[in-house]
Amino acid sequence: MSTPKIAQKGPFAVEVEAEKTYYWCSCGLSQSQPFCDGAHKGSGMGPKPYTAEKTGTVYFCGCKHSEKVALCDGSHSKL
Repeated sequence: MSTPKIAQKGPFAVEVEAEKTYYWCSCGLSQSQPFCDGAHKGSGMGPKPYTAEKTGTVYFCGCKHSEKVALCDGSHSKL
């Protein structure tokens, strides 16, 4: 699988903690969106680490097409 499955056409708003690392699902197959649950096995894709710079809300990409990798850049509006 070289094209990710669109989990949702919009971002996932998530409260994160400073300096904590989160593993964003890049394949779109995880049942624990926007985070990896290992469903990518055999897809040729894998999780992407995101370490929060500060505590607060971040918007993780739900369409899996963002140029910012884990974070939403509005790419879903072009799908």
